Amino acid sequence: MSLKKLGFLSRSQLQKLHRLGGTRNANRILKDLSDYLNVVRLNENIYYLNAEGRQRVGANKVLKKTNQIIHHLMRNSVYISYGCPTTWKNEVKLIVKDEISIIADAIFKVANTYHIIEVDHLQKMSVNREKIRKYKRLIDLGVFEKPPKFIWITTTHYRKKQLMELSEGLQVLIYLQDDFK
Repeated sequence: MSLKKLGFLSRSQLQKLHRLGGTRNANRILKDLSDYLNVVRLNENIYYLNAEGRQRVGANKVLKKTNQIIHHLMRNSVYISYGCPTTWKNEVKLIVKDEISIIADAIFKVANTYHIIEVDHLQKMSVNREKIRKYKRLIDLGVFEKPPKFIWITTTHYRKKQLMELSEGLQVLIYLQDDFK
């Protein structure tokens, strides 16, 4: 079910999510589930549901090996580190008709405050700049009861600094991918 919800998960992420113990035990359990999983090797094994696995858990979304795997893993690192919020939703489209349309990488809500997750892996900074502009516009339009908190995960200190400057005036936390290892 975790793979249905989150798409791609590394072995270490599955260990944390399901308290699988050591690497050896986790590998044994994942081997037992191999009829339902596809595996890609990056720095470690990355798992996702194959056709039989999707059928077993009622998943409709077909995932393939793409350069988006790391994007998923980065987003899932935030999900795990924030305690697997029950209100978490991936790829949420926020729309104000004829005004703004934006897709957040993930959103969850705590105490009537939205937390908006953005993953900066391979996209250009101009895309991030435009996203931040749209979020500021949504806030100006009064879409949120309380100002949302933004959580970014990026790859370098330089990009973190740029995102911090672009996010001036917003409640924002910016993490590096390495912060979650």
